[in-house]
Amino acid sequence: MTRRAVAMLVMAVCTVYFLTPLWWLFVGATKSGGRGVGLWFENFQLGSNIRAVFTYQDGIFLRWLVNSIGYTVGAAALGTLLAGMCGYALAKYQFRGREMLFNVVLGGVLVPATALALPLFLLFSKAHAANTFWAVFLPSLVNPFGVYLARIYAASSVPDEIVEAARIDGSGEVRTFFTLSVRLMAPAFVTIFLFHFVAVWNNFLLPLIMLGNQKLFPVTLGLYTWNSQVDQRPELRGLVLVGAFLSLAPMIIAFLSLQRFWRSGLGAGSIK
Repeated sequence: MTRRAVAMLVMAVCTVYFLTPLWWLFVGATKSGGRGVGLWFENFQLGSNIRAVFTYQDGIFLRWLVNSIGYTVGAAALGTLLAGMCGYALAKYQFRGREMLFNVVLGGVLVPATALALPLFLLFSKAHAANTFWAVFLPSLVNPFGVYLARIYAASSVPDEIVEAARIDGSGEVRTFFTLSVRLMAPAFVTIFLFHFVAVWNNFLLPLIMLGNQKLFPVTLGLYTWNSQVDQRPELRGLVLVGAFLSLAPMIIAFLSLQRFWRSGLGAGSIK
């Protein structure tokens, strides 16, 4: 009983620790001009603050939000599919150099994104593709951790006997993967997608280096440009707080909407 009480206390402390900044951000977004500090409401003006954010500079914040959704949803969906296919191939097919290729993937997990930003900029500049949508979208497709996770999950959740039975029945490799293996690997796909979604949504350095056109900015870079002008334009302080609060909504929606598929996939995988 004592151990359970200690565990519950630790979880409660951690929950308060992680939720306090979110609560502070929400409370700050309801105040006029972002003025004042504290963890409770004063002159609740969330609606007017949201309207001010969406109307400032001819609605540039909405453009940034749409850009972020385009970068993130497309890169996360396609990147998850590519990572799942690569991980499945590394787990289920025997070919020369497989382990070496997997070690290269693990090496990619260890390389920080900051070390790749400048080389990527030089490559896209030489291809005359810098300051374009593709300069942020294409590098965001790469997900070495997703490949690693997909391989580990495919090796444990997709029995070789089921794959062999599908081949005997005349199913091709592509059809077997999309009709059979993807269903068994559903929890892994959802997990990879969520990790990839959060990583691309929060990506800041790559857009900062690649983009110069404000209309192509994601919301993270756009809020940074506003925040850098707070000393000259104090009214931007409140807009940054409200914009940061609104930028959390897509990630919360993605997690809540995919959570049920994650749980149902885990159950289906255990039954099969």
